[in-house]
Amino acid sequence: MSKMYFTEEHEFFRKSFQDFLQKEVVPHIEKWEKTGHIERFIWEKFGEMGYFGIYQPEEYGGMNLDLFYTVIFLEELQKINSGGFAAAMWAHAYLAMTHLKKEANHEQKEKYLAPSITGEKIGCLCITEPFGGSDVSGMRTTAVKNGDKYILNGSKTFITNGIYSDYLIVAAKTSPELGNKGISIFVVDRDAKGVSATKLDKLGWRASDTGEIAFDNVEIPISNLMGEENAGFPYIMQHFALERLIMGINAHARSEFALEYTIQYMKDRFAFGKSISKFQALRHRVAQIASEIEVCKTFNYVTAKRLNDGEYVVKEATMSKLISTKVADEVMTECLQFLGGYGYMEDYPLARLLRDSRLGPIGGGTSEILREIIAKMVIESKEYKPAT
Repeated sequence: MSKMYFTEEHEFFRKSFQDFLQKEVVPHIEKWEKTGHIERFIWEKFGEMGYFGIYQPEEYGGMNLDLFYTVIFLEELQKINSGGFAAAMWAHAYLAMTHLKKEANHEQKEKYLAPSITGEKIGCLCITEPFGGSDVSGMRTTAVKNGDKYILNGSKTFITNGIYSDYLIVAAKTSPELGNKGISIFVVDRDAKGVSATKLDKLGWRASDTGEIAFDNVEIPISNLMGEENAGFPYIMQHFALERLIMGINAHARSEFALEYTIQYMKDRFAFGKSISKFQALRHRVAQIASEIEVCKTFNYVTAKRLNDGEYVVKEATMSKLISTKVADEVMTECLQFLGGYGYMEDYPLARLLRDSRLGPIGGGTSEILREIIAKMVIESKEYKPAT
């Protein structure tokens, strides 16, 4: 199947990225998992290698490569056993930077996108709010126009890179009376007066910094409005297809990693005079989860191909995240069980994998919300179209 989507150039990129991660990232993972702070130098190294520019326009320093380079980038990040580190990298490159790529004007791209590609600047995307959760249209943060400025007030939560980033892509209501038709998108500098952040303590994704952000009468120049005023909601919605597919790909990749590790453990672990990989009860459970992973991966690759070809695959991407993250959680539970008592020990990878995986059905739209979106499309023939 891989030959259907990956060329020799793709596989060369995969090997070089694997080598980079083993040399530059893996030696620091345990420290970052404990401190919850990914040191600045690694962002710059990613930038030097061009990894933040894979999917970005050449005009601003990117490489404008096809989406399967992104698939490789995501898959390999899942196989160093730090969901938090992986999240910090892809949230910068595919959440914050995607909005810059699609909605920012030339001046904004020069100021924010170009240095994001080089790793000089780190971005975060601020949409979720303490009282809103998956209900984007219910946000309370406002940006009121006052002369040549907007005055931003409100709060955001569960923001990956929310503490140590240099700029924030912020959604706020510029015309609250219009509901979801009154939302706009802004780029806000971290050092703007009135911006503050509180670090959140998480079950998993320990290496990444996740913050609750407060905006207290923050003055934003009109020039920091991205795209059209009051067009923010469709901007946000159109990028959910990519975000959900990313999380689906992440899920199948970490499932593969967990299963590969577990199979090797089973081959090396002996009980009652034979390898536990020879026990039929365990073998058949492995066969079941291996089949489910393969089905998810195949569907995700097909969806990635369609997205790369310009199709708006919001239904398929939503299904990808819904099913792949569910399977991943089941895989982690099974694999931890295969390790017995050792699965519960922090010295073995499954404990962290299980904690990190649990975010999958929650972040980027909960599984409950995704089921309702799919139900609208399947039952009521609801159609969604991209804003741009």
